[in-house]
Amino acid sequence: MKQFTSVDWIVFIGYAAIIIFIGLWVSRTKKGEQKTSQDYFLASRSLPWWAIGSTLLAANISAEHFIAMSGSGYAIGLAIAAYEWIAAIVLIFVAKYFLPVFIEKGIYTMPQFLSQRYDKRVSTCLAVFWILVYIFVNITAVAYLGALAMERIIGVPMVYGIIGFAFFSALYSLWGGMKAVAWTDVINVIMLVFGGLVTTFLAVRALGDGQGILAGFSELINLAPQKFHMIIEKGTVFVPNGTGGTKDAFLDLPGLGVVLGSMWLTNFGFWGFNQFIIQRGLAGKSIREAQYGVAFAGYLKLLIPLLVVIPGIAAFALGAKLGKSDEAYPWLLNNIVPVGITGLAFSAIAAAAVSSISSLVNSTSTIFTIDIYKGYINKNATEKQLVMVGRIMALTALVIATIVAPQLKTLDQAYQYIQEYTGFIYPGVFLIFFCGLFWRQATANAALWIALLTIPLGLLFKVLNPGLPFILRIGYVFIILSVVMVGLSLLDKSHRVKNQLADDISKSKAVKSGWIIIAIASLIGLIVAFFVSSMRHLALDAVYVLVAGFILIGVIIILNNTGRTMDAKGIIIEKGLFKTTVIFNIAAIGIFGILATLYYFFW
Repeated sequence: MKQFTSVDWIVFIGYAAIIIFIGLWVSRTKKGEQKTSQDYFLASRSLPWWAIGSTLLAANISAEHFIAMSGSGYAIGLAIAAYEWIAAIVLIFVAKYFLPVFIEKGIYTMPQFLSQRYDKRVSTCLAVFWILVYIFVNITAVAYLGALAMERIIGVPMVYGIIGFAFFSALYSLWGGMKAVAWTDVINVIMLVFGGLVTTFLAVRALGDGQGILAGFSELINLAPQKFHMIIEKGTVFVPNGTGGTKDAFLDLPGLGVVLGSMWLTNFGFWGFNQFIIQRGLAGKSIREAQYGVAFAGYLKLLIPLLVVIPGIAAFALGAKLGKSDEAYPWLLNNIVPVGITGLAFSAIAAAAVSSISSLVNSTSTIFTIDIYKGYINKNATEKQLVMVGRIMALTALVIATIVAPQLKTLDQAYQYIQEYTGFIYPGVFLIFFCGLFWRQATANAALWIALLTIPLGLLFKVLNPGLPFILRIGYVFIILSVVMVGLSLLDKSHRVKNQLADDISKSKAVKSGWIIIAIASLIGLIVAFFVSSMRHLALDAVYVLVAGFILIGVIIILNNTGRTMDAKGIIIEKGLFKTTVIFNIAAIGIFGILATLYYFFW
């Protein structure tokens, strides 16, 4: 292990001091003033677009990317970048179609929206889900991976590293809340992008034999051509399974399933209906600022594979012999990155870990305080009580995650652990929110059943067919739950009011478009059925997720425009709500164009 020198320590401690100072500085209040719940949980709704984009990326990019996604790059290759690139497209849809409704409703939390649209049973059920997932999967994994990097790079025992990251996050986020998290995230994003680019540059240049970065990248492709395919066929790539053996990479990234299947569901669930992501948009100065910020985050997401996946592939090409795949990035810092730059690169990892932990802790605190404490325990809580309970819950979440995190040390690719276990709730989360936003007849009873069934169904598929890739499993659960959601909503006649139908011409056009969508989706499904068996090695059956999704959209359009009644809490979308500016539209086209180019070259 290379010694972490005095220069490296100065760089790292300097970064930590700046973050703590900024966090405490922006959190201060004038003498005699008291921090309100809106200050603590939504940064007083004052964030500009560039701060929103930065804090979105910082909340998302954590040690799980620098350590775990780099590990997946080492083991699998560029195919793991699909999570990032598909997310860039999803962010455009989130900004255009989801955020306007959430902001119009004036909500603090996603369960709060569910309470307005359905009832408290549904909102409480999802609130509990999120709190458990944030603490036992997300915060725990990020703390573990940050500590793994600290152990491999500096030599600090993992337990002390986990405690250190939790303490670092608590220093400013517990006191300052969302405002401290958001403004320190701006610095964290600069640090993680710059530090990540420097590491990528040095790793790729090391392959160029002194001929520069372009020669190095060319050599990288020559040495590891198998790592530069976005679609993985069954039985072609094998990776460590964490217990000394190997497993088919198809189980993690099943062929066409990563492009045409339920990875879209997981991304919409994560970026569209996830508290610690949407909370950043809700904190914007205006809907326009929020939309620009989300689009900015989309461009930053396109950059992430260059920061974290390419270094993992470079470690493979450089011949790194690792005990587990997640050691790829620390190996680069120990063997390729020079003195001083190691401190910078480690600061980037620390920035990613601390920003994500702080964001997740703040969102856990927000959900518990607003939806559980104020909703059930103390409905007349004062602003001071809400802020105090928020801080106590944040501290509790950190303590629990710190205790659980060391148990993850047996994992080989922690990124896949995070994706699989958060994936158990995404089919239900997507359906509940999507139907709640856009289908007027969706009922609270149906939504509650979806919330209760989503995890058991996922577990049932896992037990009955353990060899089924989890991305395909998510899709099958979604298809079943879609039928349940539509069926139960149509059978439930309680809490109905008269539907507000459009004029005959508009209604006719809408119904016609709905039937066209259903017909095209059904035709595609029928055609695919003839090739599923012969193309099972590419997971062609994943297409049925998109087929089911578009049929659901067609059904919603038809029922919204023909049903005589609607749910009493159904949402009527006002005309013009989804109108966006020319700047936003150009930004969206740019993302689509860049992604089309990337997939053309690396398919």
